[in-house]
Amino acid sequence: MASASSQRPTQRPAPRQTRAASLLRRPKLWLLPTVMSALLALLLSLLYMGGILTPSQDLHRLPIAVVDADQGPPLPGQQQNLGAEITRSVTTARAGGSPVEWRTLSQSEAADELASGKVYGALEIPAGFTASVAALTTANATAHPTITVLTNPAKGSLGSSLASQITQNAAHQASLTIGKQLTASPATAQTGSTTRLLLADPVEVVTQAGHPLGAHSGLGLSAFYYTLLLVLAGFLGGNIINTGVDTALGYADNEIGPWHTRRPTVPISRTQTLLLKMVMSAGITVLSTTLVMVATIAILGMDASHIPLLWIYSYCASLAVGLGVQALNAAFGGIGQLVAMFVFIVLGLPSSGATIPLQAVPSFYRFLAIFEPMRQLSDGVRAILYFDARADAGLTRAWIMIAIGFALALLFGFGMTRYYDRKGLHRLTPQPA
Repeated sequence: MASASSQRPTQRPAPRQTRAASLLRRPKLWLLPTVMSALLALLLSLLYMGGILTPSQDLHRLPIAVVDADQGPPLPGQQQNLGAEITRSVTTARAGGSPVEWRTLSQSEAADELASGKVYGALEIPAGFTASVAALTTANATAHPTITVLTNPAKGSLGSSLASQITQNAAHQASLTIGKQLTASPATAQTGSTTRLLLADPVEVVTQAGHPLGAHSGLGLSAFYYTLLLVLAGFLGGNIINTGVDTALGYADNEIGPWHTRRPTVPISRTQTLLLKMVMSAGITVLSTTLVMVATIAILGMDASHIPLLWIYSYCASLAVGLGVQALNAAFGGIGQLVAMFVFIVLGLPSSGATIPLQAVPSFYRFLAIFEPMRQLSDGVRAILYFDARADAGLTRAWIMIAIGFALALLFGFGMTRYYDRKGLHRLTPQPA
């Protein structure tokens, strides 16, 4: 009969624990994290800072309206009245290489383009401008000649500021040109030095909002930050759903603090897994979109109109991002989150045109803006929040690009997963419970 000691199972010694110091001496362990971290730091720096450092130098065809309402006769010895002269000098300055696209419009046309976000500002020459300037050399002067600079804060504080600076400078140059004509006129030859000083710069420049915003619009930045919330809700929500589903199906470990679990692997194809994640994204985005609107509008009081339309648009915009994230994760696996971050965040922010006008960034960012999702989504949000949900303010284009985003996410995602499934490229070998 065997003794009790001989029946006991042999206890194997615990494996020796590896120390961090020994691992740090392995070059291969350092290689991938070092290269990836360095590339990320370099690319992020170049992309973000490269688009904001020189907006005035990069300015390219910033649209600004010129309104000439002056219908009076010209000054003696002149062929055109002063309104026509100012319009001609402004619109022909640096022809072909001007950083500004001057648009000669009527008052009603300028008001319409300000209200639809097609121009960043306007230079308005009032009716009777020539007559008020001519009266300065006589005893009949009753009012100071004025030129009005109209801003469009709905196009963003920086874009509106750039347009305001340009139009104010144009108005000031026009005043100096008129002053030279007045001081050279025989009618002012006998005037005193004080009068001649006033005549040298006779026009007062008045600045006012051409398309004013509410007090709770962040000086034209609420549309950008609201769009960023929609993109982040779709991006982060998509990644959370991706990780949660993989953990629940046993394809990823669940580690919280010191606790680690691994569920039994559920046998499921890549295509069915992607379908599950996309359906969950469609359902969960309803909640996240609603909470974004509750937080920004109901709690914080953001100025917003067309609430039902804003909710539908917000849901579709955020869902398009979420489906894109799921498709990229399904196609690229572990690096899918990094690829999605570049597509929706890294390249999207500097090319959105929401903080710095696309006309004031290098041409590379204007190229990105053709297809980058954040630019398309911000145009739609801006149209709903600031421009009365007008289709020609960017809303139509935004809806079209959202539809294209849906189609690309579905075609690319399911195309890649079906290809993997047909090739027998299964994610993991099922593990028993």
